[in-house]
Amino acid sequence: MTAGAWEITHTVETSASSSFAWNYWTNVAHWADPPAEFALEGPFAPGSQGTTRLPGEEPMYWVIREVAAPNSATIELPVGEGASVFFKWRVDGLDDRRTRLTQRIVLAGEKADAFLEQAKAAFSTSPADGMRRLAAAMAEAERSGQESSL
Repeated sequence: MTAGAWEITHTVETSASSSFAWNYWTNVAHWADPPAEFALEGPFAPGSQGTTRLPGEEPMYWVIREVAAPNSATIELPVGEGASVFFKWRVDGLDDRRTRLTQRIVLAGEKADAFLEQAKAAFSTSPADGMRRLAAAMAEAERSGQESSL
């Protein structure tokens, strides 16, 4: 991966334990971000490919590049020839049994500058909202005794 043309970081905390949070997040069935729908072919592991579908748009295809369970993973979404968006996730347990979730979004590649305005528009605010919903859903799922992996 080449140096980033742009990046943004979002961090939230959840009352879910770090092991529950990791297992919950790595189950793509929990990626609720309507109207987007997500699918993963194979396990949550390097090389597995996924699809994001939005109504009226062409599917977006992504690949899991790195996984260091139970703490971090990187997902690559190619956005054009010579540019990709990388979603770098961290799951860090805190002293009080809470968990910090961090998502760093990086636009990179030799032609990344051509996608700069598009990336800023798409990823400046909505990921933070989605992360807050994810943190709340994790906490509720653990409280209610829901399994973190379906």
